[in-house]
Formats: sequence, C-alpha cells, structure tokens
Amino acid sequence: MYNDGSICLDILQARWSPTYDVAAILTSIQSLLDEPNPNSPANATAAQLYTENRNEYIKRVMATVEQSWAQFPESDPEEQSKEAPPSSSSNNSDGNSGGT
Repeated sequence: MYNDGSICLDILQARWSPTYDVAAILTSIQSLLDEPNPNSPANATAAQLYTENRNEYIKRVMATVEQSWAQFPESDPEEQSKEAPPSSSSNNSDGNSGGT
C-alpha cells in the first residue's frame, strides 16, 4: 500500500480480467493486508520494519488504523433515523402539501 492509500494489486493491473468479481478483489486486498510482500514493497520503510521488527510493525499498523477510525464519527442507527428529513411526499395535517 502506498502512502496515499492506493494499492498495487496484480489482479487490478497486469492480471486484470473482467471475470473477477468484487469478492475476488476484496479477498486479494485482504490477503495483501494480512501478508504483505516485503520483497516488492510500495512502502520501503514499512517493508523493512515488517521484516526486521514485526511487533513494532503491528503496533504502528494498529495505531494508524485507530487514527483513521477517529476521522469518522461513529454512527448510531437510532440517531440517524431521528435526523432523517421527512419525506417530500408527506402532507401536513390540513391535507395541503405545504405550498401556498
């Protein structure tokens, strides 16, 4: 994975075929994240850390993931339904649609 978040995945580039479905692509991404290839790194510093100090690598990955989660507030489905605007097809109590 590159610093900008893009990925280098062979099935998205050199081995691309329209026969790949979303599940195959997501499985490949999951595999890449679970077992990165330090011999062909997109991030040389991360690859070196992965090879030389796996515990520190894991610690940094977890910190990065937690930091990325902090960018997005948790959503409460109950709160979302309270905040949802009324549908445009609803009428007010006197039967008018609200227009004058």
